[in-house]
Amino acid sequence: MRIVFFTHPEFSHHQSMPRFAKMLVDGMKNKGHAVEVWSPQPYFFNLKVPVSLKKWMSYADQYLVFPLMLRKRIKQCPLDTLFVFCDQALGPWVPLVAYRPHVIHCHDFLAQRSALGQIPENPISLFGRMYQALIRRGYSTGRNFISVSEKTRSDLHSILKSKPLISEVVYNGFNQLFSYQPCNESKNLLTKTLGIDLTNGFILHVGGNQWYKNRSGVIEIYNAWRKQTVTNLPLLMIGYPPSSKILKIHHQSLYKADIHFLPDLNDEIVRIAYAGASVFLFPSLAEGFGWPIAEAMASACPVITTNEAPMTEVASKAAFLIDKRPVDINKIDYWANEAANVIDHILQLPEEELKGVVYEGLRNAKRFEPEIALQKIESIYKRISVQSANE
Repeated sequence: MRIVFFTHPEFSHHQSMPRFAKMLVDGMKNKGHAVEVWSPQPYFFNLKVPVSLKKWMSYADQYLVFPLMLRKRIKQCPLDTLFVFCDQALGPWVPLVAYRPHVIHCHDFLAQRSALGQIPENPISLFGRMYQALIRRGYSTGRNFISVSEKTRSDLHSILKSKPLISEVVYNGFNQLFSYQPCNESKNLLTKTLGIDLTNGFILHVGGNQWYKNRSGVIEIYNAWRKQTVTNLPLLMIGYPPSSKILKIHHQSLYKADIHFLPDLNDEIVRIAYAGASVFLFPSLAEGFGWPIAEAMASACPVITTNEAPMTEVASKAAFLIDKRPVDINKIDYWANEAANVIDHILQLPEEELKGVVYEGLRNAKRFEPEIALQKIESIYKRISVQSANE
């Protein structure tokens, strides 16, 4: 097959999307397909303008300059070319190839649903609603979709006005190697690298400041756990630097000295952190997939996550599930205490039971081997190509 991948521009500073796109691109190249990658270039973005205007310059490159260039390039592509959009957020470009073989990878519709007023916890500005409407109008002209979870596919179908021609679910494959590493060695290495005493263990969270990542809930659970236990394990929070809201919650904690925000760690250190953690805490309010759940399990770390889809899809029966953080502030203390009890339960598991938990996690993580995902995706790509050729 001849495949053109549409990806986010490098200047948009995404983290997970470039990794996903790289997995697809490298995977299809290795399978012998002719692959090209198309993305906007920073013409306006590179102009010397105030920082406040950079966002608008990026929009000009993505939605004014890039479509003008695409029209000519698309005409030069053979008719059997498959156009692949690595993210539904690239929707504004879909109408340009809606009449050609194409497929759209869908990750999550949290921004879309927020813009439609379906998620009250995340109000969207007028411009945000307009921007999401532009994206929605674009991908709605598509006919073929691959979603990363049943939850994402369900959200997609609730938004589309007509049934897609093809709509499949393929769980994400790991975009880097996560594997078992001796726990004590990992803790010792991390202690030396970070300058924090982690030799007795630690609780880990990986995620950004997005509302749905529930970083505030992570700290609330940790506070509740520390109040009820004599065990003193630090909390490592890997991801972006904390927002002002998270910093305020951190400052109010009686245990703030043991809560460590660790931004900008390289992939190797993150893998070591997964392998050395006593418990991985992931109480997200929502996700499109939930990469860290699978990553922690593949690293032999026990996982606590929310009893909501798609976290339950990824975790299967291999994680400890807790309720979603309540909206009612009067119920948060009870929620945090219940989750803290789960942490305590895991930390007190007999060695043989803990081995069983780890084994189930490792077995579950095998579902997300990249080659499994790539084989399924390639099969769908071929199906779309054949179907288009027969039309």
